Amino acid sequence: MSPLTHRTTRQRTAIAALMASLSDFRSAQSIHALLIESQPPIGLATVYRTLKSMVADGAIDTFITVDGETLYRRCSSGHHHHLVCKKCGRTSEIHADAVEAWADNVAGEQGYTDIEHTVEIVGICRDCSTGSSGQPA
Repeated sequence: MSPLTHRTTRQRTAIAALMASLSDFRSAQSIHALLIESQPPIGLATVYRTLKSMVADGAIDTFITVDGETLYRRCSSGHHHHLVCKKCGRTSEIHADAVEAWADNVAGEQGYTDIEHTVEIVGICRDCSTGSSGQPA
């Protein structure tokens, strides 16, 4: 479905507004919990469906943790990559020309065209490394 074919519901509006206010990747359960605090009830299944729809529309990005959990975040438009703290979930968008050149080179060597890629660099941020932990994801 294109963004124009989605009904604008109270739930979709609330989820979109919340996603716009968050700076880090969050789980669907975390997003649901935040919505319960500030909105009339929105079911977890509705949160999952809406997030899936927003991902398909390109409105939000996903990150899959080493445990297999999908996390969601509204990101800037344009191609970019992420640095993600595995302790607190802090996320930074990065633009990496060297990664772009490498991906194009590797794909070209194998005869691939019209390539796409995703790079997520996961580590421990400075605050978590020094013991001044950020907000949990």
